[in-house]
Amino acid sequence: MVLAIIFLLVAIVCVFGVFRSFKNRNFLAIFFSGASVLLFGWFSIMTIVSELSAMGS
Repeated sequence: MVLAIIFLLVAIVCVFGVFRSFKNRNFLAIFFSGASVLLFGWFSIMTIVSELSAMGS
């Protein structure tokens, strides 16, 4: 669960990177930070959902 929270924090930081990349018009950085947001965010949210659903049963 701690790892999922850390990955969620990483995803939140990557969102700031996406905005900064749009500001600088750096398309490679937009791609990599956007991919990081999607992957880290998906993993952390699904891990948290899995842990919470396992707690209820």
